[in-house]
Amino acid sequence: MGLLLIVTSLLFMLGPTHGFLGESAPENPESSMSAAEMIAFWGYPSEEYKVITEDGYILGINRIPHGKENSNNTKPKPVVFLQHGLFASSADWVANPSNISLAFILADSGFDVWMGNNRGNTLSSKNIYYPTDSVEFWAFSFDEMAKYDLPAMINFVLEKTGQKKLKYVGHSQGTSIAFAAFSTNQELAKKIQTLYALAPVAFAQHTTTPLKKISLIPVPVLRLILGYKMIFQHEILEQLLATELCPREFLNTICKNGLFLICGFDSKNLNTSRLDVYLSHNPAGASVQNLFHWNQLLKGGRFEAYDWGSSDENMKHYGQPTPLQYNLTKLEVPVAVWNGGSDWVADPRDVDTLLSKLPNIIHHKKISNYNHLDFVWAIDTPQEIYHGLVSMMNEDRN
Repeated sequence: MGLLLIVTSLLFMLGPTHGFLGESAPENPESSMSAAEMIAFWGYPSEEYKVITEDGYILGINRIPHGKENSNNTKPKPVVFLQHGLFASSADWVANPSNISLAFILADSGFDVWMGNNRGNTLSSKNIYYPTDSVEFWAFSFDEMAKYDLPAMINFVLEKTGQKKLKYVGHSQGTSIAFAAFSTNQELAKKIQTLYALAPVAFAQHTTTPLKKISLIPVPVLRLILGYKMIFQHEILEQLLATELCPREFLNTICKNGLFLICGFDSKNLNTSRLDVYLSHNPAGASVQNLFHWNQLLKGGRFEAYDWGSSDENMKHYGQPTPLQYNLTKLEVPVAVWNGGSDWVADPRDVDTLLSKLPNIIHHKKISNYNHLDFVWAIDTPQEIYHGLVSMMNEDRN
């Protein structure tokens, strides 16, 4: 936040006087739109739904029931469910033009497309029992997303569409919660036809992103700094960063490299003219507890549930003094994997460990130049991933 204040001050002091920051690029209208509005902006039917989880969280779901050219086809369409990554939202699936964004490509290919939002992000920020600003509201990590969010959303989608199964596409943490849910909840796993995993994350021992430095800070100090509630809230200054600062010539490179420093470098593949759209919807918020959970995985090198800090607390939650280990050998859902050779978050070595655990891999492609965000934002995703993914889905429509 301090950096944002500094950059904002530079804008107002230097920008208007000598053009120090350069001319501002034309703002994309989607930078001020919701995910539903973005869908409609590109000429697609847009529907929104609310789903209540067993523990009271109200989750937002977006839907594109059909593409531009197949609106007259009233036959039931195969259902695809897209789940975003950490700090993200459903907006990421429609953040690029319609010929590049996966959600639009799937809709035009004859699929009924649904996009979930995990608890705590900008589209899922309420609970029927707890106020959003309470510690109780934010006492969750991706464990609860796997245990409560995915079943609630998937069951809702299947009931609404009358289908028995759906195809699941996850990016980053969207794959993590799928691995956790489908390996522990066999009834839910039976409702998944295929899991398509983009930049999958389960093991994080070799992660090289600078965010890993957080794991070096003692937990009590981190608690003092971050508290017990929300982290990376999308605030007014971040909206200003997206729409006023990063589009300017001087700061555009800084913003772009800031993304690369977190996720890995692939400068040729990032459409910088869309930075205002990307940054106006990200980060979409997350709980401090979830960050601590990932911090735990960075240190331990295991794919396990959240450590509640004592054997007594762990006994209350898991019936054992240590956190539950997610046994990926029990995940019988067919899995197709795409990972990046330049991904600092889903490091190729950790992905290899993951692949060695999964019993039913039907496809694997490693894209040498891809970083962690390329899987949803890169210019060449249709050629590298999406067209092949759609072909696989078409071969497995029944």
